[in-house]
Amino acid sequence: MELSTEIKEYIDRSVLCWLATVSNENIPNVSPKEIFNYYGTDKIIVANIASPQTVQNIKHNKNICISFIDILVQKGFQLKGKARIIEKTNSDFLQMEKVLTEMTGGDFPFSTITEITLEQVKSIIAPKYILYPKTTEKEQIESAKKAYGI
Repeated sequence: MELSTEIKEYIDRSVLCWLATVSNENIPNVSPKEIFNYYGTDKIIVANIASPQTVQNIKHNKNICISFIDILVQKGFQLKGKARIIEKTNSDFLQMEKVLTEMTGGDFPFSTITEITLEQVKSIIAPKYILYPKTTEKEQIESAKKAYGI
């Protein structure tokens, strides 16, 4: 499944994402990830900076869910798919590392990368847009700024 232009734009606008995994005991784990990006036309990559539970879970169960939103517009995406851990010995690691290191400036070292292949896409939208259909993104941004004290 290819990443749409809209999904890529929301990845660019999102400060962090939430990556959900499941342990081999079927215990869910959700953790925030700050360094993530799209890779090529159909993958998302995430730097594993301080993610031992995420890495361990993916090695046991490749099913994941990743979500991200523009916090001011309060829209984004929930994506489900399969993940794999890319080690430094993998031939793709260096190119992926370059994409992620550009985001960190080298300040956050990581030794593995989570590569996600998408299978399902679902939009995330704040309830206000549904309850009050005439709500514009501009109004939502102003409301969010007020709520966040920006």
